[in-house]
Amino acid sequence: QVQLVESGGGLVQTGGSLRLSCAASGRILSIDPMGWYRQAPGKQRELVATLTSGGITNYADSVKGRFTISRDNAKNTVSLQMVNLKPEDTAIYYCNARGRMSDWPSRRTFDSWGQGTQVTVSS
Repeated sequence: QVQLVESGGGLVQTGGSLRLSCAASGRILSIDPMGWYRQAPGKQRELVATLTSGGITNYADSVKGRFTISRDNAKNTVSLQMVNLKPEDTAIYYCNARGRMSDWPSRRTFDSWGQGTQVTVSS
């Protein structure tokens, strides 16, 4: 199994900044992609940003220019720098990692989620 542990959520005012971090652990061979999703009350979970090991990013239109995703492939970590936060960014943010485990010979695939971290932006 692959475990994801998130940190960095909290309460900020409109226009503030937060940085989320996520670390993956387990028998990991590779992770591709790694990223963040969010779920607001009464809404479906949606993609925020993902980043492949080769550096290809994918951002939701609503966060482009405000959020920046980065990762350390060697440490299996991913971060999300969020600036100019808006009340509509309020949600539980989930880290996600997809890839292959290092067990031999199956090299099983995995699709793991963190427990979620609350981000609240007050107006």
